[in-house]
Amino acid sequence: MDAFIEACFKAAIEVEAFIRSTEHHYGCEPQTEGAGGDLSINYDLLAEEIFVKHLSSFGKILSEESGSIGEGKDLIIIDPVDGSDNLMSEFPYYGTSIALKRDNRTVAGIVCNFANGDCFVRTENEHYRRSLFREDEREDVHANIHAKVGLFEKPGLHPDAARTLMDTGFKFRSPGAVALSLAYAHSALYMVFVGPMRLYDVEAGLYLCEDLYTYRSKDILIVSHNKDVFAKILTIFNLSEASE
Repeated sequence: MDAFIEACFKAAIEVEAFIRSTEHHYGCEPQTEGAGGDLSINYDLLAEEIFVKHLSSFGKILSEESGSIGEGKDLIIIDPVDGSDNLMSEFPYYGTSIALKRDNRTVAGIVCNFANGDCFVRTENEHYRRSLFREDEREDVHANIHAKVGLFEKPGLHPDAARTLMDTGFKFRSPGAVALSLAYAHSALYMVFVGPMRLYDVEAGLYLCEDLYTYRSKDILIVSHNKDVFAKILTIFNLSEASE
């Protein structure tokens, strides 16, 4: 596992350096529709090449851009650039998402924010946050009991719930990168995502949130470290605690 995590960081560091050094207009040029259904840009495709170079020896890769790549017993699910629209808009909330599945079970998740270097890692034995740029900056992940705001991805798909959350006093932000928002869920009061649940978007992030209260259906995901907040948000969405 250590070798896999090390390879993920080598790839992430190379991708971040590539994004930082590449002419923005070139990196943002659209190319083709990716396997996940979104339009791939040069940043997406060239970042994918870097991840494949570093990770293909560890198993079969399932990427948002090109779909299935290579062979292997283990499955590596990647979103090479999570938050491509943010990157194109020069909004500092974009990164990468990597999940390792073994025997149909997720055993490692890594999500990095290229804009500030925050990286979140979870394996069967540890869960920590470290810097992409300074390896010595590392700390265990804990719930932030002082959190005042939640994260709501795609609130426009549930305007009534968004209004009720605000009327109830549940403030939220909508930064636009699902894997990153799941990675930051321990720091936020709650995290909500409305929309199709693609593996590239949620596999690594959900593994990072394994210790939190979680509801997941085919089109709604709710996560919180606060049991009472979690129950209230379920009520706002007219949901029961038993996920589908």
